[in-house]
Amino acid sequence: MCGIVGYIGDQEAYPILIKGLHRLEYRGYDSAGISLINNKGELNVYKAKGKVSALEKSVEGKDISGTIGIAHTRWATHGEPNTTNAHPHFSQSKNLSLVHNGIIENYKPLRTELEKNGMTFCSETDTEVLVQLVEFMMVSHKCDLYNAVQLALKNVVGAYAIAILEKSHPDQIVCARKGSPLIIGVGKDKTSGRPEFYIGSDATPIIEYTNQVIYLNDEEIAIMNRAGLLDITNLSNVKQTPQLVTLQMNLDQLEKGGYPHFMLKEIWEQPDALRTCIRGRIDKAEKDVLLSGIIDHRDKFINCRRIIICACGTSWHSALIGKYFIEEACQIPVEVEYASEFRYRNPVIHPDDIVIAVSQSGETADTLAAIQLAKEKGAFLYGICNVIGSSIPRATHSGTYLHVGPEIGVASTKAFTGQVITLCLLGLAIAKEKKTLSNEMFHMLVDELQQIPDKIQWTLENNKNIDQFAQMFTYCKNFIYLGRGYNYPVALEGALKLKEISYIHAEGYPAAEMKHGPIALIDEEMPVVVIAPKHGMYEKVVSNIQEIKSRKGKIISVITEDDTVVKNMSDYSFVIPDTRDCFVPLLAVIPLQLLSYYVAIAKGRNVDQPRNLAKSVTVE
Repeated sequence: MCGIVGYIGDQEAYPILIKGLHRLEYRGYDSAGISLINNKGELNVYKAKGKVSALEKSVEGKDISGTIGIAHTRWATHGEPNTTNAHPHFSQSKNLSLVHNGIIENYKPLRTELEKNGMTFCSETDTEVLVQLVEFMMVSHKCDLYNAVQLALKNVVGAYAIAILEKSHPDQIVCARKGSPLIIGVGKDKTSGRPEFYIGSDATPIIEYTNQVIYLNDEEIAIMNRAGLLDITNLSNVKQTPQLVTLQMNLDQLEKGGYPHFMLKEIWEQPDALRTCIRGRIDKAEKDVLLSGIIDHRDKFINCRRIIICACGTSWHSALIGKYFIEEACQIPVEVEYASEFRYRNPVIHPDDIVIAVSQSGETADTLAAIQLAKEKGAFLYGICNVIGSSIPRATHSGTYLHVGPEIGVASTKAFTGQVITLCLLGLAIAKEKKTLSNEMFHMLVDELQQIPDKIQWTLENNKNIDQFAQMFTYCKNFIYLGRGYNYPVALEGALKLKEISYIHAEGYPAAEMKHGPIALIDEEMPVVVIAPKHGMYEKVVSNIQEIKSRKGKIISVITEDDTVVKNMSDYSFVIPDTRDCFVPLLAVIPLQLLSYYVAIAKGRNVDQPRNLAKSVTVE
């Protein structure tokens, strides 16, 4: 959600900033802008509504020189998407230019107070209030930019990641963060050998130039200049010692690699991604699971009263599957909470509870707030994230990285399966410590889990015809997805994927609940996707299908490869190989991802950047 990129060094900044904005497009945005200080000391700001390409077109023939700059992609919160509300924002004197991710919650009283002191505003945004506040502090306290930022942020309520240029000091950038991610890349110019710095809301715009980064912590402020100075303090002016981290990412992972879209690439990457996810965590010879996060905190998991999993969106669906598996394997009660609801309740949390935060980005604002609440109540915190060095891993006591590689498509695919397989590994590791599974069952589950990547590959190879009939469903206004047991969360996830990228309304239900209302929707124009593997409550799902067929509903089924009964009852069917009931979600979701992708393509949607959505929801 929103994106920031910045640069200071010997290179021309504009090409770096524009390329960085393109790399950040996956985050979701509605306008873009760039600010540069040229060699004459002029501070130029260019902005455009729409895509980064619109910004590029708008600057044709204009002065885009300069070796220092900041840029931004905006996802509108305060004020409609237009050029005026786009970032960067000037201060009143036009001495300062600022970009901002996050929300300033008390911007209205701040704006009122600034207006009383003679400040005038051009936009509707909370961001312009922030840059005006910084300038007001500079003037009223007769201080430099760095100290003015400290003073201003002490008066701010909300979340922010900011970067600021100062026309009168063209050789420095000041940035800060609280509740919204920001990283600083440290590099050297290849020609001059002099130091250079990069700023990013995540690693994607930086990795092409350096893999050495510093993750700013909450309430930290950094100043960097051409001489190589990098100073970091907190709001209390206490000097901080930054930790330089090496990014485990390469540029190839950020390219489409011949695929038309990142989403399709990431669907097909899942076999290799999950092999990487489980590598080193399963001892094939011993059929054992080794998770250091569990081993290092063995007593916490053996003695815990219950597990609470907090997540949002797709991560919430993976958490539901994790709940079923952990309860069955470990005999520990598990609750799954929407982080956005959990944080605003007064939940009952005990010191012997374990709270697990699940987030692809590790920056989800509601999930971060939920674990902070749990930490204050004394719970042990465990993070499951994909992005190394992100905020959730740094805020939790222990955790496990997915290691499925960067996910660029807004609609999550490989992160979902990575989360599910990681939660299964977690459940098996706890079960081993608690001895709640027999050795025979434990080894059987570990052996089967190792085979899942190959079975996903088989599923992809044997459902290549989905694109051919997906076009037939472009007329539909609604879909229903049904599943039982482990497959109910898959129904929810399949429906979410279709909604996200095709904009067709879809709902997932437990199949048994169909008779309690949704059956009234069934007619000849209602496609019903039924997850019907030959496991669990198979006969009951067959009965559900018969009820739908008798009302002329169209059946799209996900079936085990040798199942002819449901296949003959279905209008269309996708096949998956046989596996244990608890691992069916890892296979059944694959054709549903492909179905949503190809329906969206047939409808002419932008599947990698669906409207109104952002990859990482870093604000409320």
